[in-house]
Amino acid sequence: MRPATASAPVMADPRTPRGRALVPVLVFLGMVVAVVSSLGAPLVPTVAADYGVSLGGAQWSLTITLLAGAVATPVLSRLGDGPHRRRVILTALSLITAGCLLAALPGGFPLLLAGRALQGIGLGLTPLAMSVARDHLPAARARSAVATLSVTTVAGVGLGYPLTGLIAQHLGFHAAFWAAAAAGATVLTAAALVLPASTHRPHRRLDAPGAVLLGLGLAALLVALSEGGQWGWTSTRLLAAAGTAVAALGAWALHELRTPYPLVALRLLRNRAVLTADVTGLVAGVGMYFLMSLVIRLVQTPVSTGYGLGRSVVVAALTLLPFSVASVGASRLAPLIGRRFGARAVMPAGSLAFVAAMLVFCFARSGLWEIFLLMAIAGLGVGCTFAAMPAFIVSAVPPAETGSALGVNQVLRVIGGSIGSALSAGILTAHTTPPARLPAESGYTAATAVGIGVWVFAGLAALLLPGRLPAGRQQGGQEQGALQQSGQEQGGQEQGDEQQAGRRQDTAQATGADADGAAAGARSATAAQATGRVTAGATGSVPGGGEGHGQDGSRPGRAPADGLEAR
Repeated sequence: MRPATASAPVMADPRTPRGRALVPVLVFLGMVVAVVSSLGAPLVPTVAADYGVSLGGAQWSLTITLLAGAVATPVLSRLGDGPHRRRVILTALSLITAGCLLAALPGGFPLLLAGRALQGIGLGLTPLAMSVARDHLPAARARSAVATLSVTTVAGVGLGYPLTGLIAQHLGFHAAFWAAAAAGATVLTAAALVLPASTHRPHRRLDAPGAVLLGLGLAALLVALSEGGQWGWTSTRLLAAAGTAVAALGAWALHELRTPYPLVALRLLRNRAVLTADVTGLVAGVGMYFLMSLVIRLVQTPVSTGYGLGRSVVVAALTLLPFSVASVGASRLAPLIGRRFGARAVMPAGSLAFVAAMLVFCFARSGLWEIFLLMAIAGLGVGCTFAAMPAFIVSAVPPAETGSALGVNQVLRVIGGSIGSALSAGILTAHTTPPARLPAESGYTAATAVGIGVWVFAGLAALLLPGRLPAGRQQGGQEQGALQQSGQEQGGQEQGDEQQAGRRQDTAQATGADADGAAAGARSATAAQATGRVTAGATGSVPGGGEGHGQDGSRPGRAPADGLEAR
């Protein structure tokens, strides 16, 4: 590693073993946290049988991981966007490993839930790994590393599901968590040896009240959705949980808009393109985990029910492999759709593909080949939808706000996933008549109808995206500087001391940028490299001009040419 100065990060030296190992360790980290977070989905029926809980209750082994991830992602991003990022990553990896150990112990269902909650912290680590690559690698290597890390999320799920099923079938599901604990300990050791310090970054204040309100509101909402079928949708307990959710989330939103150091920069939702992309991301997250949960349960449902496929946990896990492969491939298909039909068609096309997958699930789910087919179609839909979002957001906000805008989108995707997991359990529970432990087939039909409605709404929301860039973004230098100043006044924590330290660079951008937004972004990146940092750049309103990633709230590096990020 080359030493840091007061304003520049430590740069990885490819001539040293530590410098060469940085990218492989970051990719290994991203793969491990993706595999760990995916452990719950294929094991829901097995957990229900082994611990004697209902399928709806066992679904919490997945839902609680997503809930923890929804809260942990902005918290880790804020804590990691400062001088203690290395310590934050190592602490999070320690907690994830501890969570795997808790889940591996045969101590009862509550202990499993506690372990799964700790594992959910891993959902917030991939953005931090991307920020490490941007800060400590040269521009070309940083772009390549960020693109690879973007794919590891999907690839890790595709690897994690069948691997989990194989271990669970032959050694028991506790063995899957023992294997995850070993992987967690390995990546923790490697990260401790390789990760550089980030002492060049200014300190960021954590919005603790915002984190508490967000966690409380989401927990109450998920309880209401998952238990509504069992309690009754008009019961006192459900209304109390729903009321708590509305009050807590409402208070959280007001707090985020008023505090100078928000956990999630909700002010960015005033931008129409950002609002539409975030609404689409939230709804798409709901629909994605909604279908995944239904498929996993249906495939493992006994044939004696008259509708189940009666397959093993390994086969159930393998049904999600075509979903992962197709979603990665769709990130390459999305630019072709954008060039042929226009950028606004990409996300609606993805929603339409997922509607087609839901229709297949509604009318043709009696054979395994039909499940594989619909999951591949669903993967194409999710890949197109999620791949287009970052490029649209980047094209609509000033570079200094790119990280925050993408951070909001990432958090909403995870929140949507937790809602989808809980909602699927609630609908199937509502169609389960005691003493039966399995839902009637009508439950899957009703759930499919809800899923179709969710994706139709997502497609309609995507159509609201502006067809061209906001005027301020097209005109370049002076207007862009004004937008950055406005962003500082409304959410100054995203720039803070970093903007003051780079004031000469910002002044040069404001006075020297020409009307072409791509050229302005390129000069910004060049100037940042001169001071040892990488700043954001965006290139137009179509998916051809995006950026690498910015979910940690820092200013991201510029993306590869296609500008589209894998889910």
